[in-house]
Amino acid sequence: MTLADVLQQATRAGLDRLDAQMLLLHALGRSPHDRAWLIAHDRDPLPADASPRWTTLLQRRQAGEPVAYLLGEKEFGGLRLRVDARVLVPRPDTEVLVDWALNALPRPGGPHTPRLLDLGTGSGAIALTVASRRPDAQVTATDASAGALAVAQTNAQRLALPVRFAHGAWLAAVPGERFDVIASNPPYIAEGDAHLTALTHEPITALTSGPDGLDDIRQIVAQAPAALLPGGWLLLEHGHNQAAAVRALLNAAGFQQVSSRNDLAGIARCSGGRWTGLR
Repeated sequence: MTLADVLQQATRAGLDRLDAQMLLLHALGRSPHDRAWLIAHDRDPLPADASPRWTTLLQRRQAGEPVAYLLGEKEFGGLRLRVDARVLVPRPDTEVLVDWALNALPRPGGPHTPRLLDLGTGSGAIALTVASRRPDAQVTATDASAGALAVAQTNAQRLALPVRFAHGAWLAAVPGERFDVIASNPPYIAEGDAHLTALTHEPITALTSGPDGLDDIRQIVAQAPAALLPGGWLLLEHGHNQAAAVRALLNAAGFQQVSSRNDLAGIARCSGGRWTGLR
């Protein structure tokens, strides 16, 4: 069986062609970016030692396991992050939140070191991307899951990025501390949502948050003022139809300059506000 035959087999099995190419390259022990090599060698036979690896990867993908888990990594913000079933797979839309957080941080050379807090860090995607682009900033990342923190810490060590980690639920992980920016991609899917059937391989506690999906966001909005420096920003990723509700929560809590930003598809995906201490 040639490599071209293998890819045709995957297509007939219902796999996306790009996914199949990346998994085949992984089975061959090559980089997932070696697609040009794969095209040039599509008449090569599938090596005997790669065949069982390919079969296992194909079966796991057919069962719905994310490609990132099968490869063991995912690119985000220009960084290659290790991921596994303890954390959500970073999504490109979250880069909108990262860009907003970077813009909201005080510029270098100010009266104090800029401080950012990433709540519910998961793989560390937000915190590590900010740390890589703003080496002058002090970045702290928290998670209630010890397993998720272990993944994020491994990524920080491998990338040599000086992020500080704390274990705990939301702001309880950093009592008494204050930040210029608090950014979070918290759970926001409603319990029982039909979309959960496509996400069964990812940690459910990182996905759902009460009957309307807003329980954790309510908690963060309520706790954040005590953890923000004057003029600091709270920035939240949320569901495709939750922007108005999240803006209402921010306004009710006394945040100013409340607004939303769109994701790559033009959908309002992040909302945030500035804490002045005045109501």
